[in-house]
Amino acid sequence: MHSFHYQNGSLHCEEVDLNQVADVHGTPAYVYSANTIRDHYRRLDQAMAGVNHGIEYAVKANSNLSVLKLLVEEGSGFDIVSGGELRRVIEAGGDAGKCTFAGVGKTREEIEYALQQGIYCFNAESEEEVAFINQVAGEMGVKAPVAFRVNPNVDAKTHKYISTGKSENKFGVDFVGIEAAYDRAASLPHVTLKGLQMHIGSQLTSLQPFVEAVEKVTPLALSLKSAYGIEFFSIGGGVGIVYDPALESGKPEWWAAQEEEHKPLTIEQYVAGVLPTLEKTGLKILVEPGRYIVGNAGVMLTRCLYEKKGSAKTFRIVDAGMNDLIRPALYQGHHDIVPLNEPRDAAMTQVDVVGPICETGDFFCQNADLPDFSPGEAIALMSAGAYGFVMASNYNSRGLPVEILVDGSDAKVVRPRQSLDDILASEKAVL
Repeated sequence: MHSFHYQNGSLHCEEVDLNQVADVHGTPAYVYSANTIRDHYRRLDQAMAGVNHGIEYAVKANSNLSVLKLLVEEGSGFDIVSGGELRRVIEAGGDAGKCTFAGVGKTREEIEYALQQGIYCFNAESEEEVAFINQVAGEMGVKAPVAFRVNPNVDAKTHKYISTGKSENKFGVDFVGIEAAYDRAASLPHVTLKGLQMHIGSQLTSLQPFVEAVEKVTPLALSLKSAYGIEFFSIGGGVGIVYDPALESGKPEWWAAQEEEHKPLTIEQYVAGVLPTLEKTGLKILVEPGRYIVGNAGVMLTRCLYEKKGSAKTFRIVDAGMNDLIRPALYQGHHDIVPLNEPRDAAMTQVDVVGPICETGDFFCQNADLPDFSPGEAIALMSAGAYGFVMASNYNSRGLPVEILVDGSDAKVVRPRQSLDDILASEKAVL
């Protein structure tokens, strides 16, 4: 659930009128709900209360310092995939000792920085990487905590770009070779084998792939615990969110009305499905949620500039583009589009909502039946809290959007809108 709803004819985030946000701060703008983030974190933490566990929020989903600070205050650990993300966690008040460092291409500088900061564990993706970590740690006179990421060859049944647990994906060590990899790593003098990690993909809406992966990998975790004394088993993240219908899914009554066989996967169902197997291991269980925590905690606001009626289609051209939110172009990702002014009737209009970028792929929806809105009016693209701003760019020399965090009745700018002067400053300095 989430905290976006119509109130007095205007879309609100918690107690804040988003029409006023758009008027005061301009568009495009990302708006995040602090209470939604807290609620999602607490629900997961409570669901896992029966087992020794740690929540490692996946920073790549949304790395704004104020979002990270909220999660630090909740007691979260962090799953990072770069030295830059580790720096962000530390700047937000987080502890490197509660961070796991994933990713297939860690550099020397990143490994050194993580070791200097006291990283909890490197989740290594290959034997070559572990050998290099061993070398760097030896040169620094320390021992590096390491876990291998195992690729369980389980089909997550999600988009091919966000499936990570099959043997043809670049991630992890093949399941058939993982025990031999641990055996060879155990002989390295400058690493300590600390755990085992897996992650099969993102935006999973079915329980079955999670259960299949956990049941397949748990015996391996037990074997490694016996052989090398590992202390944790990280099962990754990947729990999906409701993109459609996003606005309605914020209400408890919407969830209550869903037929059981069609109800989206809840965090309680997810934990209930995997915990009976995991609790038998006696290991600390780590989870790495990203999208689940922040996806439906954010929207992107954009204003309609023009309506263009062609012979084949009607286009609504808005001031946000694929540089601001690339998911529809990159993943064919769906984002519900709702006017900030509550529709007065159920009439729908078929339109393409497109941006100003000079690319045919610059669209947010095509041939979609939407409530009517006119040039000058603002709309919200729902479910934009994850993989939204973090994937934004300066393509077409466009500035990055403003980010705003709402907490109750308070709306705070947590990253100012980027100006053209900001974009050009470093280049002008060397002219």
